[in-house]
Amino acid sequence: MSEEPILRLEGLTKRFGSQVALSDVTFAVGRGEYVALLGPSGSGKTTLLRSIAGFEIPDAGKIILSGREITRANVYERGIGFVFQNFALFPHLSVKDNIAFGLRNGARRLSEDEVLSRVLQAIAMVGLTGLEERGVAQISGGQKQRVALARTLVMQPKLVLLDEPLGALDANLRLRMRAELRQIREQLGIPFLHVTGSETEALAMGDRVIVLDQGRIGQFGRPDEVYNRPATPNVARFLNRYNVFDGALDGEVFASAYGRFAFGIRMASTESAYAVRYDRLVARQAGSVSPAIRVSYIASEYLGAAIMHFFETNDGKVVEVEHHLSNGPPSTFSEGEAYDLTWTAEDGIVFG
Repeated sequence: MSEEPILRLEGLTKRFGSQVALSDVTFAVGRGEYVALLGPSGSGKTTLLRSIAGFEIPDAGKIILSGREITRANVYERGIGFVFQNFALFPHLSVKDNIAFGLRNGARRLSEDEVLSRVLQAIAMVGLTGLEERGVAQISGGQKQRVALARTLVMQPKLVLLDEPLGALDANLRLRMRAELRQIREQLGIPFLHVTGSETEALAMGDRVIVLDQGRIGQFGRPDEVYNRPATPNVARFLNRYNVFDGALDGEVFASAYGRFAFGIRMASTESAYAVRYDRLVARQAGSVSPAIRVSYIASEYLGAAIMHFFETNDGKVVEVEHHLSNGPPSTFSEGEAYDLTWTAEDGIVFG
């Protein structure tokens, strides 16, 4: 990035006793950028967010916001907004008073006219006009999420941190709020750092995506880069779009328990593995193609726009094949029957 990033982390490390939650985490977030932070449970996502916000103090490393180090600064001095997964609203206060709480109780005293003006602007921005006097027990989950966001935005933060903000919403509402969060970010020009355990949400929302793996950054790149060229086998596994096979690189092919396979992409990695996306595999009659993986059919799952077929190798590994219905009607398979799975070499990714 050509200009100074709004947020820089340098070697951030955090331990809880003997457990290392974050290890040498280094990255930067640009001004106005929406960064999705993805990782499995226990990867350190929430610890990282809480360290940036000031709720946790790292054991090593630096946090720099707008050119100022804030590693050990007080929470209220950082100028960072935090939207909690459970919204953390005050049940006895109205929508308007929940949003106004930080302005009325902050270090800088504001007139009630200014408080009201900023609160009404925030309410309009998140689409809550008309609900100002409602109690938070009288509004829906999606509206509570908007109140929590407005309460953060009204403080005019330099950076907004969102900890699984859509996790408590139903599927339809999550889709709507994805678009609205991006629209609000674009309107304000404030960078968002959005923690999620959903690979679909991260890829859909982030300008760039960080994949956190056991407290370390497994990959940081554009969504299409992460999706099409995962940097490590663990990143590929967590994307939940790849079958990953153990083995080792042997010259120009990858040698596995299931055969020797050519590949189109090689990614430097300390762990050797071979990955191919679910939707790049095709099941054929046993013995009709080579090279292939011999499997037996288990079951299929209808997903609306696609069907997932599940097969099993002789040693018990489950291999998934995705068929998009836009490509035509799905094949039918017989439970327990043998089939061969094949793909083009260009779709294979080897790590090592």
